[in-house]
Amino acid sequence: MVRVYLPATLNMLRQLLEERQLAAAPLTGFAVTPGMREWYLDEDVEELEYAAGRQAARASLRLLDADLAAPRRRVVLAVDVPDSDVTVRDDLDRGVVRVGAAVPLAAVASAHVDDADAEGAVAAAASAIVAADLGDSQAEDAVDDADAYELAWFATQELAALLEQF
Repeated sequence: MVRVYLPATLNMLRQLLEERQLAAAPLTGFAVTPGMREWYLDEDVEELEYAAGRQAARASLRLLDADLAAPRRRVVLAVDVPDSDVTVRDDLDRGVVRVGAAVPLAAVASAHVDDADAEGAVAAAASAIVAADLGDSQAEDAVDDADAYELAWFATQELAALLEQF
């Protein structure tokens, strides 16, 4: 099994709970890959997984930029998927993987979601993420501001209650 961190939105989380799976395979996520191990030069798997989760949180901003109806909260799903369903794509960026099969709700270990106090920074970062990707320094500052917020951890049995807030 491979622990993969999938970027998501609250709308995607709602869909996951309703359909009991994320079926839009292939899904792009982040994991501890050879490229990530080489880049971070760190043996601590927990630190490497934290870095993969942070990359997924940044990728969540791109999903929010595309889904203007989604609440301005980053979402990262920690999922455990069979090795055979994961393709390492370090050629795209360090830590990038593709999950080639639907991810059932049962594979979700936890969800990580911004608290309400991050909404303003996340909204600004989602609007700026494309410009930041293209090297705009002011846009990069907006994205860095969102990165400063830690995501809250939720067990899968807490997700329905979380979504009731929206």
